[in-house]
Amino acid sequence: MNRSWRTALSAGITALTLTFGVTAFTEPAYSAEPSSNGNGATSEESGGSDDTGIYAAARITYSGSVAPNGGSGNVTSADVNWTPPPCWYAPYLGAKDFKKKMSQDIESQMGAPGMGGHAGAALSELKRHYEDEYGWTDTPGYKDYNVDKDGEGMFWAAVENPNEPDVLKRSSCNDLPFWVDNGEAPPPQYEQAITPEILAALAYQHMQLPDTEVSLAPEQTTKVNLPTWAWLDKAVFDEVQATAAIDVPGFNLQATTTARPVSLTLEPGTDDAVTYPASGECLINNDDSIGEPYARGKADRTPPCGITYLRSSGNGTYNLQATITWDISWTGTGGAGDDLPDGTFGNGQAVTVQEIQSVNR
Repeated sequence: MNRSWRTALSAGITALTLTFGVTAFTEPAYSAEPSSNGNGATSEESGGSDDTGIYAAARITYSGSVAPNGGSGNVTSADVNWTPPPCWYAPYLGAKDFKKKMSQDIESQMGAPGMGGHAGAALSELKRHYEDEYGWTDTPGYKDYNVDKDGEGMFWAAVENPNEPDVLKRSSCNDLPFWVDNGEAPPPQYEQAITPEILAALAYQHMQLPDTEVSLAPEQTTKVNLPTWAWLDKAVFDEVQATAAIDVPGFNLQATTTARPVSLTLEPGTDDAVTYPASGECLINNDDSIGEPYARGKADRTPPCGITYLRSSGNGTYNLQATITWDISWTGTGGAGDDLPDGTFGNGQAVTVQEIQSVNR
């Protein structure tokens, strides 16, 4: 079988007969509530059975500082070309359970009215593939759904990322379910098979960074041409972690993605302002704080991190945007690890700027 026919068979069968796989694998995994500092939050997911008695498909679980209910977190990648994986392949069912589910689905579809032509031929080929060892160059067939190896491995199937908005990308993992022995790596042609690196990217996608309000002096209301000091204490400015894991018999992977704050960028909300430093980017200090708290006696000094507004906000306010840049990296099963693109997350703060009132005598 050539690659084009294999892809057509796979896509056609996915649409016709593998809806059980799509349904099982696009449900959001359970997710932890975000914690204040990224530590201590956990989520658990137990195995079980559906109404057919089939062992539930393994799902990715998340812990740490992550968005609730499987949603995307609030991190924006500084690399506009970086995206989380839209789909992947992961363990699905053991041999006996896969046979029960797949054979029932094939028989049901083959018995449907009008099922003939290419669709009927594709179903027949699919049945031969899992029952009669019908395969092709890099994909061997199976004898009776590999039931003689039940408990020694699992069939893997495509998983769609429910947070990927592009349906074409989400459904691009369209190979047929394939067998992987316990403790063995998936065949090399399945480049999107789940790995610690994929788990790290998913943890990045689900990571929830804390809302951090910058300390200002003067606070909320300042004066034209009066320097406003800005800072973040170490106590409220700490690293954040999110972990993604998958655990099934014979297969366990996990990855922890860590975000460390490195700088604060101030955008005054108006062009009539001067930032300190001029770039508006305040780097982290040696004690892991940013900027310097204002104290009595510093009124004549230029703040190391801050803003001077040059014009009143009138009857309104300026929307000061304070965006924190986070250095993001990951570690995972087997000692794997690497860097991920920097992430950013910003908050808006309303600042009132008043004219300095003078008294004429």
